[in-house]
Amino acid sequence: MDRNKYTASAVWIGSTALLEWAAYAGRHSLFGVQGAEQAFVIDDAFMLLMYLSIPVFALVWVMIGISIVKFRDRGDKEQVGDDQQSAKFHGRWAWSWLLWSSLLCLVVMIHPGWTGLQELRSTSGDTADLTIEVTGQRWVWSFYYKDHDVWLMNPKENLVLPNDSLIRFKVTSRDDDVLHSFWIPAFRQKIDAVPGVTTYVDVTTNRIGSYAEDPVNYRLQCAELCGLGHSVMSQPVAVVEKSEFADWIAEKKG
Repeated sequence: MDRNKYTASAVWIGSTALLEWAAYAGRHSLFGVQGAEQAFVIDDAFMLLMYLSIPVFALVWVMIGISIVKFRDRGDKEQVGDDQQSAKFHGRWAWSWLLWSSLLCLVVMIHPGWTGLQELRSTSGDTADLTIEVTGQRWVWSFYYKDHDVWLMNPKENLVLPNDSLIRFKVTSRDDDVLHSFWIPAFRQKIDAVPGVTTYVDVTTNRIGSYAEDPVNYRLQCAELCGLGHSVMSQPVAVVEKSEFADWIAEKKG
């Protein structure tokens, strides 16, 4: 049994090390454009959870493999003894699994769970550079640039945003509509558009980008299944220099 334990430990440690290295080496290829400061917080949390989950993933498969090889039903007289060994082997592992997996869950609830939320909400008391009221309805979005008294209601027109700015999206859905969800991949964050309720999400833009150049990351997409037109409930997004944004606002007003 000691040999099984040492073998399991060696395979587990080796596979964990290999997978951890692969995750670290490929971390930059896992994500799209980080178009907002908040995207770094979310991506870092994702990677930390991945690093922590790899030992668990590897252990599960190592234990399955050993169980298949060592404790399979061979139909011989040694089976009874092996069954007793198997029960002891798995009993010890079950209790240790319960202990350290519970501790791991507690750790991730605190960090990056609680700490990450606090970091994402750290701008809630700041004055936004731009406030946009967003309304979802089947199956289009409408936008009101509150600071400039400008409406945007054409689903094919860019949702234009200034770069290097704290933008506060106040998101809702019409009272007689259904649940939608506001999500721009480059910004990572998602917030539900709830009928009759206004929620908000802060985004601090940090780079120029547009749907024309990057349609995957720079689009507003409904992320909540909302009916037949869910897949087409999107809006192109463009993050531009502040001067270009001012020109766009002036053109809208004119």
